[in-house]
Amino acid sequence: MQFGIFSIGDVTTDPTTGRTPTEHERIRATVAIAKKAEEVGLDVFATGQHHNPPFVAPANPPILMAHIAAQTERIRLSTATTLITTTDPVRIAEDYAYAQHLTEGRVDLTLGRGNTGPVYPWFGKDIRAGIPLAVENYALLHRLWRETDVDWQGRFRTPLQNFTATPRPLDDVAPFVWHGSIRSPEIAEQAAYYGDGFFHNNIFWNKEHTGRMVDMYRQRFADYGHGTAEEAIVGLGGQVFMRPNSQDAIREFRPYFDNAPVYGGGPSLEDFTKMTPLTVGTPEQVIEKTLSFREYAGDYQRQLFLIDHAGLPLETVLEQIEILGEQVVPVLRQEVAARAPQGTPEAPTHESLLRRRQAGLDPVPGGRTAEAAAHG
Repeated sequence: MQFGIFSIGDVTTDPTTGRTPTEHERIRATVAIAKKAEEVGLDVFATGQHHNPPFVAPANPPILMAHIAAQTERIRLSTATTLITTTDPVRIAEDYAYAQHLTEGRVDLTLGRGNTGPVYPWFGKDIRAGIPLAVENYALLHRLWRETDVDWQGRFRTPLQNFTATPRPLDDVAPFVWHGSIRSPEIAEQAAYYGDGFFHNNIFWNKEHTGRMVDMYRQRFADYGHGTAEEAIVGLGGQVFMRPNSQDAIREFRPYFDNAPVYGGGPSLEDFTKMTPLTVGTPEQVIEKTLSFREYAGDYQRQLFLIDHAGLPLETVLEQIEILGEQVVPVLRQEVAARAPQGTPEAPTHESLLRRRQAGLDPVPGGRTAEAAAHG
C-alpha cells in the first residue's frame, strides 16, 4: 500500500493566534511539507486544484509537481483533485504528460468535479452538467493519451480533427488515473468502466456510505472484466492529529476543528471522530483506526492523510508528518502486509504500468485487455 498526505491549500487563520499566513507563505509551506513527506519515508504527496480564495492550491498542479520533483528523488506526486469539469482535457493531456517526463514517471492524478459552484461559470460551464462534463471530458482525455490523429466531436468543447496531443506520455504509458468522488455513483461507475482507480475521499462520510461506494466500484470493475472485485484499485482519505497523550491531542486540535471552514458549526469533534475517519489521539489510535478501514473497504492500495488543514502552523504540520512517518506508517506497512491476502494488487506505478503494457495487459474501456481486444 502507498501511504501519503494531501493538501487542499487552504489559507486559514490560526484560531489560537489570530494570524493568517500570506499566500506566499502558504505556497512555500506546501513545498516544505512535500519535502518533509519524502524525508520521513512517505510514498505520495498530493495537491488539490482551486481557482478561488481562500485556497492557494495550484490552478495548474503540474507546476507544483515539477517544482517539488526537482527537489526530491522518490516521492510520487499526485493530485487530490484535477478538475476534469472546468479544465480542458487537451490541456490536461499535455500538461500532465509534460510533468510525467520532468518527474521521470512520478506523476499520477485524481480526477474530480470540484465542489465550488461559482467556479463553473468562470470557465463557461454549468455546474448542473457536472457529471456529463466529467464523463465526456475523460472520454476524450483517455483517447488523447493513447491515440494520435484524434477526431472528436462532443457536447462541451469544439471538435478536434486529426489532433495529436504533445508531448506523448512517457514510454507511451499514460499517467495512472484515480477517479475521485465522495457521493456520486456515476463516478465510481466511470472508474470501473475504464479499469482505473477509485479514490473515495471519505473524510466527511461515515463508513457505511464509504463501504457502499467502494463495493459498487469493485463489483462493476469485475462486471467489466478487468479482474475480480478484490483486484480493483481503491484509495481512501483521512485526517489525523497526534500527540503522545490523547487528551493533549484533543485539547490542542479542538480550536482548529471548531473554526475550520469545512468542519466548524457542524457535529462536535467527538461525534465527528466517531462517524468519520478523523482520528485525534495517539499514534497507536491512528494505527488502530486506519487498519479498521479495510473492514468496510477491503484491501486497498492508497491511504492519504490530510495534515495541514484548518490553520495549523507549519511547524506543527511538520511535527505531525514526522510522527506519521516514524511511528505510524512503519507499523501500518507491517500490519497491512501481514493481513493482505495473496494476490492483492499493489498500487500502480509507472514501472508497473509499463510492464503491463509490454505484456499486452492494458485495460480496455468497457472490458477486456488490449491483448484480448487485438484478437477479437
